[in-house]
Amino acid sequence: MSRSRLLLLGSLLIALGFVAGASWSFLLAAERGRRAAAQPRDVTARGALTAEERSLTELFEQAAPSVVYITSLSRQRDLFSFNVLEIPRGTGSGFVWDSEGHVVTNFHVIEGADAFQVTLADQSEWSGTPVGVAPEKDLAVLRIDAPRDRLRPIAVGTSEDLKVGQQVMAIGNPFGFDQTLTTGIISALGREITSETGIPIRGVIQTDAAINPGNSGGPLLDSAGRLIGVNAAIYSTSGSYAGIGFAIPADTVNWVVPDLIAYGKVLRPALGVELAPDRWTRRYGIDGVLVLDVVPGSGAAEVGLRPTTRDRRGRVILGDIIVAVGGEKVGSSGELRLALEQRQVGDVVEVTVLRDEREQRLKVRLSDGN
Repeated sequence: MSRSRLLLLGSLLIALGFVAGASWSFLLAAERGRRAAAQPRDVTARGALTAEERSLTELFEQAAPSVVYITSLSRQRDLFSFNVLEIPRGTGSGFVWDSEGHVVTNFHVIEGADAFQVTLADQSEWSGTPVGVAPEKDLAVLRIDAPRDRLRPIAVGTSEDLKVGQQVMAIGNPFGFDQTLTTGIISALGREITSETGIPIRGVIQTDAAINPGNSGGPLLDSAGRLIGVNAAIYSTSGSYAGIGFAIPADTVNWVVPDLIAYGKVLRPALGVELAPDRWTRRYGIDGVLVLDVVPGSGAAEVGLRPTTRDRRGRVILGDIIVAVGGEKVGSSGELRLALEQRQVGDVVEVTVLRDEREQRLKVRLSDGN
């Protein structure tokens, strides 16, 4: 190969080396630039939480350990193995009532189930045993055999002095998402909803705090972290949150739950009468509650309340019509039960009856309605 060709080849190799080196340097610089651009940004200091945020976080940390997740189970026999299986049928919320392991929830959360699994805030799971139910108040109590150091009883407040516009918080397990906090205000007081038995529940709290399926049985709290209600129902055309939720007031919970724990049911004082169905009173145009029969030996029998009878020709002779109890007007059997529910067995109550189109007031000693 001639000398001139060798010189040309050498020149080309040098040029190619220079280009390759320049390209490599460019790529390295570009890579360094990309890496520099991909580095995390410096975090800007936030500063302290606002007073409202601190209050909410502290409230949640205080109350959340009291809230539980309840799974209701149905027992079914496997067609092939004939083994009995426990199949989840629904979920809800509840809260620890005391250090004995009693857990409060809604009746409709556990209705129709065969077994219950209660998950505490620490994610430990316990078998729940039914202790008592009050379908007419949509309340129920389960018991778990958990050690005391795992149980955090909720702080109980009162619903008597609540105000519309007061801030409230709900903690529960909507759609299975446990330990969920929602906030809102009391939208209205003194609402009335219908229980599973058809008997009205009075004094219900209305709130706009988001309550969804799964929140049922969970606590409604005031800004001090105290229980003021048990979330029970929503008003919605879709089945999900629509801005209106209802909670059973804490004062009702606080007299129903002790009865459920002690007796498995609510001890109901009664007049000692059998009431005619409300449809009868509507048929006869009666404004009040018709006494169908009187229990022998009861307070009603002692003061001579009259039952409904028939004459020799089979014509109906209407008995006494109860129009008021303790000065509170009653127009249905449900209203009569509500007028008596917070009284005690042995109390004497004034009963106003319509007899022969004239009002009479009688003092009736209440007996055990169970």
